[in-house]
Amino acid sequence: MPVWVTSLRSILFTILPLYLATALASQVEKTGPRPTFENVAYGDHANQVLDFWQAGVDEPAPLVVYIHGGGFTGGSHDKVSYAKIQRYLDANIHFASVEYRFLKHAYFPAPHEDVVSALQFIRNKADDWGLDKSRIAATGGSAGAQLVAYLAWGDDLADPTNNDPVKRESTKLKAVALNGAQSTLDFDWWVDNIPGYRLEFHSGRRSEEYSKVEERAILNEISIINHIDQGDPPTFMSYGMAPSSEMPNNLKRLRGWIIHHVNFGLALEKRLLQSGVEVVLKYPGASPKFSSDVDFLLHHLKK
Repeated sequence: MPVWVTSLRSILFTILPLYLATALASQVEKTGPRPTFENVAYGDHANQVLDFWQAGVDEPAPLVVYIHGGGFTGGSHDKVSYAKIQRYLDANIHFASVEYRFLKHAYFPAPHEDVVSALQFIRNKADDWGLDKSRIAATGGSAGAQLVAYLAWGDDLADPTNNDPVKRESTKLKAVALNGAQSTLDFDWWVDNIPGYRLEFHSGRRSEEYSKVEERAILNEISIINHIDQGDPPTFMSYGMAPSSEMPNNLKRLRGWIIHHVNFGLALEKRLLQSGVEVVLKYPGASPKFSSDVDFLLHHLKK
């Protein structure tokens, strides 16, 4: 197994219990519009599937792609907000929900590779599904937000000379909405900036067999703030606490509070603004220009 994969495996298994505390909190709706196409395979693995809801339009229309959370160990593309899907469909916007491999199936960068492949697969279906390739947005929470941001702020991974037409498709996005995203996995930064966090929470993340250069490369690749630059898509971010909010007394709530803390969003907002990227940050007490992720994405997709 490559050195960087082994190191990343150690890092992520220390943070997963924190992710799982709140990963599925917002997935409450049980019934709603049925997918037009269900469990469509975009790869060979059982988890490499997606659902697609087609809006009732006769011309190419925008699309919102949803990527679920779950600490890279759980969650499901079936657990979606049907109320939000209906809002997009009513606005003549298609919707897709993507599944990906978990760590029990394959270690990093498997989830990232999967969402890249899923987006390219969807774009390649533009003619069949009535998509406007130039107006594709994405949204997700926690681990899903990390994957969305990786797509949004990373380089375009299209391979124009590839024999596979799917791999020639772009991975760029028109706009994104992130819920509870972590800006970095530099845990020293967490100590200095996230209330209640202590370094011993991730004391096993370092190993004598890896050099500092190798470790730095791993953390750089999985820390989404390091990929932000000029030209990235407009970004909406939401968090469940204000910068001045007091820490919860309950340990389970505290863990979720730490890993989804608004200070991550404040750091991302600063970097995005420095790069000239439009950004909206929502948290209790703030008065953002857009009150919800749906309003934000609708605005940018209907432009």
